[in-house]
Amino acid sequence: MKTIGWAMALLLAAGGAAHAETPPPPALKLWRLDCGTMLDAPLDMFSDTLAYGGATAELTVSCYLIKHGEQYMIWDTGFGTEYIGKAPEEPFRITVQRSLVDQLADLGVTPDQVSIVGISHNHGDHVGQAAYFPKAKLLLGAADLEAMRAGTGWGVEPQRLAPWLAPDSNAEGVTGDKDVFGDGSVTMLAMPGHTEGHHVLLVRLAKMGPVLLSGDQYHFRAQVENRGVPPFNWNRAETLASHDRFERLAKNLNATAIIQHEPGDVAKLPAAPQAAE
Repeated sequence: MKTIGWAMALLLAAGGAAHAETPPPPALKLWRLDCGTMLDAPLDMFSDTLAYGGATAELTVSCYLIKHGEQYMIWDTGFGTEYIGKAPEEPFRITVQRSLVDQLADLGVTPDQVSIVGISHNHGDHVGQAAYFPKAKLLLGAADLEAMRAGTGWGVEPQRLAPWLAPDSNAEGVTGDKDVFGDGSVTMLAMPGHTEGHHVLLVRLAKMGPVLLSGDQYHFRAQVENRGVPPFNWNRAETLASHDRFERLAKNLNATAIIQHEPGDVAKLPAAPQAAE
C-alpha cells in the first residue's frame, strides 16, 4: 500500500508540475470596425421561400481586429474602397465611409503589423479590402480559396485576393475547424452551406466570454427565426445543418452571437476605438 501511495503522489506531483508549466493564452482584444453599409437591401434576395414580402432593410458590413498577445489578425475585410462616398443603385445601394486601413491607423496599427487575415468566405463584401495586407497569411476555406484561384462561383472576384492567388503564396486553404493560434483562444469553425468553404469565428474573450462571429451564416436576425436560406447559397441542406451547429454552439457556450450584417447584433460589441476583452 505504501508503494502505491508513493506512486500516486509522484504522478500527482508530475501532473501538477506539467500543469503549472503550461502558460495561459495571451490576452485577447476584439475591435469592431465598419466596412460598409447595404442601403435598402431587398430581404427576399436572402430567402429562397420569399419570406419577407418585399421588405427592405439597412444591413451593416462589419470587420474585426483581434489582438492576440503581440499578433494582430483581421477577420473579414468588407466592401472595396471604391465604394467610399458612393451609393450605386445596383444590385442595391452600397456605401463605405472609411477604409479599413484608416480605421486601423486610429488604433495605431499599420497593415504590416497584421500577420493573419481570416476570411469567412469568398464573397465581395468580405474580401473587398484584403489586398491591403499582402504580407499577412491568408486563412480561407479550402474550397473557397480554390474557387478564387479558378475564378469560378457566384460572387467571386479573384482580384480581391491577388496577393494569395499563386499556389506558393502565404495562404492556407482551411479544411474543417482551425485553431488559429494553437491555444484554443481563436477558432475558425467550418459551417459550409452559404459557400462550400464557409467558416465562422469563435473568439474566447476573458471578460466578455465567448463571441461567435457569423460570417454569412445569417444575414439578419429574422433568418434565425424562420431558418432562412438565400437562393444563391451553395447548398441548402448544408446551410441548415450549419444553422443547427451555430445555434447549439451559441447555447452550449453561452456565447454572444454576432450576425455580422445585423446592425442590432454588431452593436453588442463596442465600436473602435473601444475594444471588447
